[in-house]
Amino acid sequence: MAKAKTNFVCSDCGAIANKWTGQCSSCHQWNTMVESVIETGGNNRYSQPAHLSLAQTAPVLSLADIDAIDVPRFGTGIEEFDRVLGGGLVSGGVVLIGGDPGIGKSTLLLQALANVSHLKKVLYVSGEESGAQIALRAKRLAIDARDLKLQAEIQLEKILATLADLKPEVAVIDSIQTLYSDALSSAPGSVAQVRECAAQLTRAAKQTGVTIILVGHVTKEGALAGPRVLEHIVDTVLYFEGDSHSSFRLVRAIKNRFGAVNELGVFAMTEKGLKGVSNPSALFLSQHDSQVPGSCVMVTQEGTRPLLVEIQALVDASHLPNARRLSVGLEQNRLAMLLAVLHRHAGIAAFDQDVFINAVGGVKISEPAVDLAVLLAINSSMRNKALPRGFVVFGEVGLAGEIRPAPRGQERLREAAKLGFSMAMIPTANAPKQAIEGMTIIAVDRIDDAFNKLREIQ
Repeated sequence: MAKAKTNFVCSDCGAIANKWTGQCSSCHQWNTMVESVIETGGNNRYSQPAHLSLAQTAPVLSLADIDAIDVPRFGTGIEEFDRVLGGGLVSGGVVLIGGDPGIGKSTLLLQALANVSHLKKVLYVSGEESGAQIALRAKRLAIDARDLKLQAEIQLEKILATLADLKPEVAVIDSIQTLYSDALSSAPGSVAQVRECAAQLTRAAKQTGVTIILVGHVTKEGALAGPRVLEHIVDTVLYFEGDSHSSFRLVRAIKNRFGAVNELGVFAMTEKGLKGVSNPSALFLSQHDSQVPGSCVMVTQEGTRPLLVEIQALVDASHLPNARRLSVGLEQNRLAMLLAVLHRHAGIAAFDQDVFINAVGGVKISEPAVDLAVLLAINSSMRNKALPRGFVVFGEVGLAGEIRPAPRGQERLREAAKLGFSMAMIPTANAPKQAIEGMTIIAVDRIDDAFNKLREIQ
């Protein structure tokens, strides 16, 4: 028997090479080239009759002549999940949700599908668990799953036949890495199989209007396994964040064609499954009997939701030639930049000090509006003097020492006032035109000005 011809495909960008290389020549990522069997012969599986094509042949129209119709949505019965989705599921939409093993992906989708099954026809396709295992989980979670249809199958063609025969309105595929297509000879989970199965399921969703939710595995770095084109094919990409050993889970929207990106949903893992958290800011604020040095509360904006997060700093004398800089939940390089700004424009040196920064609750903050909170927390720890009670800040710090405005400043201030904070230090450009009841506003332009005004109120 002749040996099958193989090539090497990049798992990140899908580039093809004839031989293995340590670095992909297209996306320049290391150790992403995976051996794959070259598929030969057979009819072109993408050649379909006109009535089955993804988009019917249509005349060219002016954009102004096309009626813009809002996309209809339907809820899942889980408020936090609907928030991340942008208001609910969309007919014909394809959602990809990924996360670490055991973090709650299957549990959340089983709960959501059970809620939807009372109003719509649904299908749960499992390629990892047997029907008995899923039934046992539904019993443990006390889920009413009488109207939920289940299929334990990993062959793509059989799943597509079931979708065509049953005609569900919502289908969950758990998971995309376990599926395989007879059109390809490579193993399930390979780059070619994942790309092919995702493309065929997306085609089916657009043709029939069924909403498909795909569960995706993640690599040890936390990124979705498989080719990066997988994220481009689908309409929405959701990531589970947080430690699987913690009782709290965060679901973040990385991509959403029907809603806001970086939207955040907060869940608590209970004996009855994942429950939405009504006041997520309480998770990210430590409960101290009194104010402690090195702690500063900031207001971050996650999608459309303002959240209050406590930033903690610990500054200690270093006994190493190179002082350590460690940040959890914040960008490491930005911390080094902020320490340089602190020295240059505020005259506070930390070159011989170990600096540790932590965002309480396991939340990851990527926006630059956290800069001012980090610097105030570092200064508080160095002076061993706590910030005033009820004090909240936000603002981006530039390399010239200026404090830049943050988007949606009014919403941040209103959220802080609602939670009982009485004093806010913010950029001058974010100062409200009308006073906020019960809150004192301290507007600052530069970092040295911020420290001077802080000393006056301490």
